[in-house]
Amino acid sequence: MSDFTEQNLVEPIDGPLPIVFQDEHYVVVYKPAGLLVHRSWIAKQATVFAMQLLRDQLGQYVYPVHRLDRPTCGLLVMALSSEAAAKLSECFSNREVSKSYVAIVRGYIEGEHHLDYPLVEEQDQMTDALAQQDKDAQPAVTDYRGLALAEISYSTGRFPTSRYSLLRLNPLTGRKHQLRRHMHHISHPIIGDTTHGDGKHNRLFRELGHPGLWLFADQLRFTHPYSGEIVSCKSPLPPRWQRVLEQLSWNSSLLLSD
Repeated sequence: MSDFTEQNLVEPIDGPLPIVFQDEHYVVVYKPAGLLVHRSWIAKQATVFAMQLLRDQLGQYVYPVHRLDRPTCGLLVMALSSEAAAKLSECFSNREVSKSYVAIVRGYIEGEHHLDYPLVEEQDQMTDALAQQDKDAQPAVTDYRGLALAEISYSTGRFPTSRYSLLRLNPLTGRKHQLRRHMHHISHPIIGDTTHGDGKHNRLFRELGHPGLWLFADQLRFTHPYSGEIVSCKSPLPPRWQRVLEQLSWNSSLLLSD
């Protein structure tokens, strides 16, 4: 697929989007970093979208159920009918869907933590121009825990080395850019975050051959609205994540923990 070479897509893919789960109602795919879910005024130059690719791949129309930010890679659910989309969207709205991410952040974090820090809604200059501008901060809660630590012999400032942590992040609410903003709030920004991150560390990762945002939605769990069964999905490990784990001397088995 030559379209995958467009500028913001940091994970070129030759072939169809990897399907993790599929039945007559839903399909869960792996979305590469840099790929938009659907057409957006924010990125008018984009010509390739997950909805379009999956539609062509399956030979039928698909309906979005939730969002996954453009720079974030990982599991994305699409419905195969408008009714199925409405049913599962309600589950997302009611916080009945469990989402789990892994991230690489600046500095050392160990142990388990619970962050309850309300967030004022972030608005896009173009698409939210008519939205209410003085909304109160909304509840935002994230559980996170350290999986591994790394120190590499590259300087990003006054110290001769740079330190990083691999985290498991579980958002209990669904605010816009919640994980990126929560990690920024505790002064451990996610590497590659150009809005809430640390430019010096982002630059180092690019120079080491690891561009893009290091946030991966690798696990998803929900109760099927039709069958009542638990659907539990885990994404395959993307090659770029395998490479960065090797760079930081982390074993990929660390990501298998729930």
